[in-house]
Amino acid sequence: MADDNANTESNLPEKCIFCDIVNGTVDKEKVIYKDDNLVVFPDRSPVSTHHYLVVTKEHIRDAKHLDGNHVQIVEKMVNVGKQILQNNGGNVDDVRMGFHWPPFHSVNHLHLHVISPQTQMRFIPRGIFKVNSPWFVSPVWVLARLKKAAGEKN
Repeated sequence: MADDNANTESNLPEKCIFCDIVNGTVDKEKVIYKDDNLVVFPDRSPVSTHHYLVVTKEHIRDAKHLDGNHVQIVEKMVNVGKQILQNNGGNVDDVRMGFHWPPFHSVNHLHLHVISPQTQMRFIPRGIFKVNSPWFVSPVWVLARLKKAAGEKN
């Protein structure tokens, strides 16, 4: 008979590199912004001059796991992303922002890609980060989905 209190690997939380960065246990020197809700750091494989990840401190698996209560955090992610881009000399008029849509992401922790200038992206990254494709969705699309779920009107 199995012990119900046995601690098996399936009961342990998944290892998350973004949680480690948020908690300062790895790559804390790469963090360029931190507040009560968000952390921002450069993408380790940038596809343009400016490529930042805006990550929630709370471990939310991905954009598909958001609900109507998350409208403000997504709006804040977008605003912080734009501000970081401006502060670092990026062009907010030539930016691509978005979330990878499950199952098309490599890290199971909500993160917004902020990429500028998008016009300098090469062919393959343009496909990987193709806005409103089945694998990469814009913050506008996510917010519309969340507001609909919350019963709000656009």
